[in-house]
Amino acid sequence: MSIRDFALPELSMRFFPIWQRHWLVWKKVAAASIMGHLADPVIYMLGLGYGLGSLLPQMGGTSYMTFLAAGTVCYSTMNSASFEALYSGFSRMHEQRTWEAILNTPITLDDIVLSEILWAATKSLMSGIAVLVVIWLLGLSHSVMSLWMIPLALLVGLAFAGLGLIMTALAPSYDFFLYYFTLVITPMMMISGVFFPVNQLPESVQMVSNVLPLTHAIDLARPLMTGAVPPAALLHIAVLLAYTLFGFYVSLVLFRRRLSR
Repeated sequence: MSIRDFALPELSMRFFPIWQRHWLVWKKVAAASIMGHLADPVIYMLGLGYGLGSLLPQMGGTSYMTFLAAGTVCYSTMNSASFEALYSGFSRMHEQRTWEAILNTPITLDDIVLSEILWAATKSLMSGIAVLVVIWLLGLSHSVMSLWMIPLALLVGLAFAGLGLIMTALAPSYDFFLYYFTLVITPMMMISGVFFPVNQLPESVQMVSNVLPLTHAIDLARPLMTGAVPPAALLHIAVLLAYTLFGFYVSLVLFRRRLSR
C-alpha cells in the first residue's frame, strides 16, 4: 500500500453522470425494487406491531405499533443502503466491470466511490419514504415533525452506504457479505432499539449500543414520530456524519489498494 492510497479525496461534479447512470438502470426494475424493499419492513411492522402490540403496554407514552414504526423506518433505510452498497456495488466493480469501463474516461475512482455512496443513500431515501407513507396511511403519526424523517433516511443511508462499501472493498465474493449481515447488521438491529428500548438491555450491551449508528438514527426518529424535538439531536447527527465520512474515506483507501493490484 503506497502513500498515495491515503491521499484525501479529490472530488468533482463528475460523480453525477455515474449516479444518473444508476438511476436509469434502476428505473427499468423500479416496481420490483420498491416492493422488495417495502415488503420486509412492513411485514415486520404489521406482524409484530399488531401481534405483540396487543400484549404489550405502551412504550415511552406511545403504542407499541408507533414505537416499532420509528425503528422500522431506520431499519429499512439501513438495509436498503447496505444491500445496494454490498451486492450491487460489488457487481458493478467486480462482476460487470462497470468501474473498469468508467475509469477509462476522465472520471476518477474518487468520483466513482462518491457516486456509489450517494446512489445507495438515494435507494435508502426511497425506501424510507415508502415506509413513511405506510405509517401515515395507518395513522401512526400525524405530526409535521415526522417529515424530518425524510432527510434522516438519507443521512442513515449515507452512513450505512459508507460502511457497506468498506465490506465491498474487502470482499472476495458475494458469500463474504453473509458474515457482515450475520455478525454486524442483524446484531445491530437487535440491540439498537428497533424492537424494544435499549435501556432494557444489560449495561455492558447498552455501552456497545450507544456507539452504533442505528441507535443514533432511532434516537432521532422516535421523538419525530410523536412531534417532539429529539434530545441531543446535534450529537446524533454528528455521529451519523462521522460514520459517513469514515466509511467514505476508508472504503476509498481500500478500493485504491484493490484496484491497483
